Amino acid sequence: MNDLSPREERPAPPVEVDGTAHLFRALGKQIKTLRELMGLTQKELAQRMHVSEDLVGSIERGVRLPQPDFLERADVVMEARGLLRAAVPDVTEALKKARIRHPDWFRRFADAEADSQALHYYEVQAVPGLLQTEAYARAVFRYRRPLLDEETVEKRVSDRLSRQVILDRWPSPTFSFLLEEAVLHRRIGGSAAHREQLRRILDIGSRRTVNLQVMPLDIDKHPCLDSSFTLLHPKGRQLVAYTETYGHAELITDPERVRVYSERYGIIRSLALRPDESLALIEKMLGEGP
Repeated sequence: MNDLSPREERPAPPVEVDGTAHLFRALGKQIKTLRELMGLTQKELAQRMHVSEDLVGSIERGVRLPQPDFLERADVVMEARGLLRAAVPDVTEALKKARIRHPDWFRRFADAEADSQALHYYEVQAVPGLLQTEAYARAVFRYRRPLLDEETVEKRVSDRLSRQVILDRWPSPTFSFLLEEAVLHRRIGGSAAHREQLRRILDIGSRRTVNLQVMPLDIDKHPCLDSSFTLLHPKGRQLVAYTETYGHAELITDPERVRVYSERYGIIRSLALRPDESLALIEKMLGEGP
């Protein structure tokens, strides 16, 4: 499922497809300059704004799109006197354009994901796109077959990271992630990228807006050995399901078929480790737990 939407030492700016990449790189430089003038580290700014350090770093490098509410808060926290707030109308328009950059076959899901009030992800092979780090995402796209050219790789990394702004939206949608334990052991991108990815999952999974559970390897019964899937509840609409198998993507709206996926998700959650146990497992893998 994650091949829909998957670091080297050099940063990867968004591919210039609609004239907005320069805007986000410029905003990133302004935010970095304002932060440094205040004598703050990225971690300190993230703490003051109640966001992740990874988000601040990605925005400063111009590889993630700052949401309007991020700019509003950053303007206040860094005493920018309206400098960042003035960019909100342009950013709002650019975000609309960014949502149509996805391939046609993926756009319906991307639109539903961006508008949902509840999102539930079950993943069996790779870390869900919303949780992927830049390094992990680049490795996924770079080594898939058939090989993609570098421009396409960079565009897909940028598009994937741009989807992650939903994690910092407020009021926040309801998020839950169910990951097979094997996903956590797969060292996509190498050891350094793997550890960075585990820390990212731990960071997101610790948020009060997120419920993250791991399905242990030693489970002796399993209600779904087919493939990954996602359940979405778009505003004002009924629950829908999304699946992708060998490049065949489907957004499912039929109530009976959606019910089957919803039932499976509920049973998997009941069999998986509790959220606190799941986070403890990741900490242990990082060598930070008992």
